Amino acid sequence: MLASLQHKIPASFNLLGDETKLAFRSQPGGIAKLTTTRHISDRDSYWDQYVTLFDSASDVFTLISHNDVRRALYDAPENVATLLRVITSRLFNLVSDHTFPTVANTSVASYATSFIKASQPRNATKEVLNCMRVLQRVLPVVFELEGDTSRFELEVLWKREEVEESPEHRESASAAQFVIDDEDEDEGAVQGQVSGHQPTADTKTKKTLPSKAEKLLSCLVDLLFCCGFTLPSGVQVDHYKINYTIWEKGVGSTTDPGPGQAYESNRTEVLRLLLVLLSKQIYAPPSALFTSPSRYSLHFVQHTPRRHVLTILCSLLNTIMNSSHGSSTNIVGTMAGKLPYNHLMFKGEDSRTTLVTTCLQVLCVLLDFQSGTARDVVNSESGPSSSPTAHTNAFRYFIAKLHRPNDFAFIVDGFIAIFEQEMASINNILPGSRKPVPYMLETIVLFWKMIDLNKKFRAYLLDSEKATDILAYLLCYGIEIKDKPQQHGLCRAISYIIQSISAERALGAKLISPVKAHVPQKWNNLGSTADFMIHVIYSMVATTSGALTSLYPALIIALSNSAPYFTNLSVTASTRLIQLFTAFSNPSFLLSDEGHPRLLFFMLDTFNSVLLHHLSENPNLVYGILHAHKAFEDLGTFTLARGLREIRRIQEARDERARVADGTVDKGKRKADEHAEEQPHEEKARLLRSESTMSTEITIQSPSEVLSRRESISEEEPATTVPLMSPTTTEPPTISRRVTEPSEKARGKMRAGRSMSVEMTGSLESLAATAVGRNGFIPTQEWVTSWQQGLPLDPIMLVISELLPKIQELQASFNPANANAAVVDLIRSASLEHILPKPPPIASRRFMWSDASIVWLTSLIWGEIYVRGMTPLGIWSSTSVRLFFVKHTQSQPRQITETVSNVVGGLLGRTDSSQSVRSRS
Repeated sequence: MLASLQHKIPASFNLLGDETKLAFRSQPGGIAKLTTTRHISDRDSYWDQYVTLFDSASDVFTLISHNDVRRALYDAPENVATLLRVITSRLFNLVSDHTFPTVANTSVASYATSFIKASQPRNATKEVLNCMRVLQRVLPVVFELEGDTSRFELEVLWKREEVEESPEHRESASAAQFVIDDEDEDEGAVQGQVSGHQPTADTKTKKTLPSKAEKLLSCLVDLLFCCGFTLPSGVQVDHYKINYTIWEKGVGSTTDPGPGQAYESNRTEVLRLLLVLLSKQIYAPPSALFTSPSRYSLHFVQHTPRRHVLTILCSLLNTIMNSSHGSSTNIVGTMAGKLPYNHLMFKGEDSRTTLVTTCLQVLCVLLDFQSGTARDVVNSESGPSSSPTAHTNAFRYFIAKLHRPNDFAFIVDGFIAIFEQEMASINNILPGSRKPVPYMLETIVLFWKMIDLNKKFRAYLLDSEKATDILAYLLCYGIEIKDKPQQHGLCRAISYIIQSISAERALGAKLISPVKAHVPQKWNNLGSTADFMIHVIYSMVATTSGALTSLYPALIIALSNSAPYFTNLSVTASTRLIQLFTAFSNPSFLLSDEGHPRLLFFMLDTFNSVLLHHLSENPNLVYGILHAHKAFEDLGTFTLARGLREIRRIQEARDERARVADGTVDKGKRKADEHAEEQPHEEKARLLRSESTMSTEITIQSPSEVLSRRESISEEEPATTVPLMSPTTTEPPTISRRVTEPSEKARGKMRAGRSMSVEMTGSLESLAATAVGRNGFIPTQEWVTSWQQGLPLDPIMLVISELLPKIQELQASFNPANANAAVVDLIRSASLEHILPKPPPIASRRFMWSDASIVWLTSLIWGEIYVRGMTPLGIWSSTSVRLFFVKHTQSQPRQITETVSNVVGGLLGRTDSSQSVRSRS
């Protein structure tokens, strides 16, 4: 009796089956047999341990490595094929078996028998979970195969078999067949149509069975809505355990099927396997993204029945939008959510957060997929725009068909709640006391997809009072992550979203309202939404040292789109706009890249829009433009030679300051030289003489460097923005002389005759070729002329020529202390309608999708999924990803977080460092 009991209770009671699991890893009959023994029969008992041994996903991913599968693929590929066939067949049979799902029994007797493995009954739920986990581990290695070896995947997973169909089965099938008309514009309308052709009983036909991959995708859809597994048992109808019921209340459902906390982990397991199947996309290079679509993604978005698509779409969307409600599985967890540093005191995986993250990832991937025949169809009637159909990508099509205001309100509130949760983690008295939202990138991408695909949702959002809140949250989050290189892809996405919504008239009308969103304190009290937008965009440009240069066009275009609606801009916002213009008009920046003059063009367009639409309502900005009149005038006569001389002058001034700081130059002599005036032709001759004897490199400056330099050395070198008039000067002959001539040009009298008399010498030409161009770009005078003559300077020069003399005269007659108020009053009362051209119709520049931008966003989404999959399972780690580049970096925890971890880590455990993987998007 005791001997038999010892066999049933192994050493140390074999709790959690550790000994058996270790044997699987180390003994010849375990994972090693997959490689060492050829042609293992599919009926061999060896395969049983793959579905009965493991108790969690971490067991599978720990005991089966990618190298194990990879080695077996090359040494015994037939065994991997058998493993896939056995596991998928077991999964299909278990789902249809009456013992699945296993009823959970938490009685004491059941708990006690769990220690004795021999007495445990068959657990069908555990076997189904293990089947999915093994597939999650094996499939990524199969997907990375390329060339001739990829035929393995086609042979095992996509090969279809033909079988003879009996006449009785044909009659039954034809009578029960229904066709859903996906092109019906009435959402939810289903038309049943009986197949018209029925072959005679004597006709011998063959039926093609779906491939294992197709059956697996269909099986996963069923598992997502299996009562007792992913849905409450109470929604089961009769003996049918598959019920396509939306998981949670929200879009498409006004009733809640019941508490689903017990099924959250099962939903995550099913969605994770679905995500692994869809991840075939990341093993193709970017160049093949459109021509070699993933078979799994293509089949899922085009051949999933309409009813299933709608149920999946609503279930995922509702779970995401209800994420802020949290999970109340236990009292301790609910209380922990309200405590500071709760993410340090209560460690472990949060099943609700994991489910929401996986839902977001799957939904983003499905809405993003546009490869092969899944590309949107171009609308010939509406120009170059394109839109999805039910036959290209059903998920994109049906998300675009949402139209009920109640659904839109639910979705907007869901996005707002997630953004507020993230802002709460940033705007907190105790740094790091609240865990940031871990799925912000996916949330922002989903928001982008919603406003991009569903025009009615975009109109509803921008017409609501929460439009400015969304804009403020996006801007604020962008400024928070701008200094994190691994987040620059998300910064770029935010800039494109801002450009998209700034093109809408409905948002422009709301820019005068104050910011009501709960943004961090340091961003509060900045005035209107327009002031806030200008300030944040300025910070994105001025404080990133050129790291976000690719974002500049979208951000500046957003300013240009919004400019017609700017009114009563504050002094700070007006100054920021002038500073951006000054940075972009700096010759060092203009001549360093072929695309930089575009930024200057957009800034001038911004000023023109303000002057033509709301001149008198923006006295601060007009005053700033008049204050910086010299910079605008200089653009009218800008040449390559002039730009190079300015760059050289600044470089020499910097070198001289460095020598003064080192004490190599007498300060008295330096001051005397600074006050000595030098005529332009003398300066030009001196510079040309020095070029033949000196070899000085020109330093290319980013806008942030230009802005910081001007703020720090404004007293040491002549600035572009000079005072309108010195308080002690009675006549400003130089300024007035500069104004007179450009005003005539601005009136169109001398537009074509802008001075180009300064010819470029050979030394300047060689200097441009060796020192100014970046990435191989060489500026030429022809290139400068091509964009310089197209700068929209006329409205600005008209305003300068009309208002500057009046303001100078006003300044001369007023006390300097009261002059500014008088100037503002003058501008407010100014009417230049008879001088300025009629405002053109507002034509916003919308973000336009291209093949390159689609590939970029796809790589951004999958890069984030890849990174998130590293912990705790490492789903795709160490596989040959080709869609994006992977770089391993050492993460550095925040100091306050590390300090608190030191305090509570003795009891709860912590890690000093972790390996993270970042994708370069």
